[in-house]
Amino acid sequence: MEHKKFIGLNDDIIKIRTSVFVDEQGFKDEFDQIDKTCTHIVLYDNEMPIATCRYFKEGEIYHIGRVAIIKEYRGKHLGNKIMQIAETEIKNEGGKIIEVSAQVRVSEFYEKLGYNKIGDIYFDEYCEHIRMVKNL
Repeated sequence: MEHKKFIGLNDDIIKIRTSVFVDEQGFKDEFDQIDKTCTHIVLYDNEMPIATCRYFKEGEIYHIGRVAIIKEYRGKHLGNKIMQIAETEIKNEGGKIIEVSAQVRVSEFYEKLGYNKIGDIYFDEYCEHIRMVKNL
């Protein structure tokens, strides 16, 4: 298994996120302006794209988001793997604080990685989210 970094969207990222967030979860506004300039990480299994996330810096805070693993590869700890890769990249860039906008239903995943819930639940489209923060 290998990973690659990209600035901006490519077909592999679009395929994974469309499958997970649009087809499975029903999000309508999956892609945004941030996608054009942020760093995307893609995990590959024998050249097949299987997971992705993105990160970007806003002020002193880095944001990780759009963490997606294709259905056939879930349960193999790839969420942990791609988050570790993103956190390492952020640390290498001098980042000290990371924030995620977590779907409430998976907030426990982020808590296990050291993220703490901050503030109230809010909606992104129809889905409950919570802001979570980790200090590196």
